[in-house]
Amino acid sequence: MPVIVVMGVAGSGKSTVGTELAARLGVEYADADQFHPPANIAKMTAGTPLTDEDRRAWLAALADWVAIHTDTGGVLGASLLKRRYRDQLRAAGDVWLVHLHGDRDVLADRLRARTGHFMKVSMLDSQLADLEPRKPDEPGITLDLAEPPGTLVDKALAEYARVSSQA
Repeated sequence: MPVIVVMGVAGSGKSTVGTELAARLGVEYADADQFHPPANIAKMTAGTPLTDEDRRAWLAALADWVAIHTDTGGVLGASLLKRRYRDQLRAAGDVWLVHLHGDRDVLADRLRARTGHFMKVSMLDSQLADLEPRKPDEPGITLDLAEPPGTLVDKALAEYARVSSQA
C-alpha cells in the first residue's frame, strides 16, 4: 500500500480528510506541520512565507516518514505546493496524492474561522501563487474541497480502489 498524501494549500481540509482516510484504512496519520522546525513555525506565525531553503529539512523529514511507511501504508497531510516537493517524496517511496483544490473565497473563509493555528489568511495568496496543481502523470486524484469531508474520502477511496485493481 502506498502512502496517501493529502495535499493542498492552507484551509483545504488536509487534516480533516487525512484523518478520516487513515481511520478508514486502519493506518497511521501524520500532519506535516508536526515536522516543521520551530524557526519555520515562527516565520509562518509572523506572516512570512517559507523559502525552499526553509523547507529543506522539513521535506527531508517527510521523505523519511514516507520511506518508513511505504510497506505498511500511511496517510500524510502536507501542502506540497510544488511538483519538486512531491517528486522528493515519491523518490522516497510509493506515494498516491489526494489534491484538495478549490475556490480562494472558501479557503479564506475557512482560515478566518480557524483558531489556534499559525497559518493565517494573510498567507493564503502566497500559497496559491506557489501552488503547482497535481498533474495527470502524478498518481492520485484532484477533488473539489467544497464537498463534504466524507464525500471527499469516499471519492478518494473509490478512485484508489479503481486504480489499484488495474495494477
